[in-house]
Amino acid sequence: MWAAFSTLPLVFLALAAWRDLAARVIPDALPAVLALTALVLRARDGMDAVLVSLVIGTILFLVLAVLHGRGWLGGGDVKLAAGVALGLAPGSIAGFLMATGLAGLFLALLHLLLRRLPRPCAVAGKLPLLRRIWRAERWRIARHGSLPYGVAIACGGAFAILLGPGG
Repeated sequence: MWAAFSTLPLVFLALAAWRDLAARVIPDALPAVLALTALVLRARDGMDAVLVSLVIGTILFLVLAVLHGRGWLGGGDVKLAAGVALGLAPGSIAGFLMATGLAGLFLALLHLLLRRLPRPCAVAGKLPLLRRIWRAERWRIARHGSLPYGVAIACGGAFAILLGPGG
């Protein structure tokens, strides 16, 4: 049972990344359910582990809330990152933040590259959903829209979760 339950954070991260990419919105329910799941999983290591995770998650939330206040990060991104942190052992936090930063750098470079590519040609009947996402993304890029940073947070979170406790 625990094995199946412990894969839920990865599912929630994938859903958050998808929603952020598709609509630039991470529904409040996803970080909330991720946080609750993370705390239940941390409870397997005892109440001290839960308390440490709550402290670390709160500190990360407050730091990222300042960045949100400056307009550098979306509110859903702040909640998602804090939710991920709640499920990680203290030794995994640095790996999570580093992997998220690297994924964010890759995402930014990809967006800069995509600005230079020509418009996609229409291919009738081929991958309509991916084509719609590509067109919407090109529109956002052309207007210098925000990065879907939830994708980077999800990648960093998945990296830290799969790497395991203590990194």
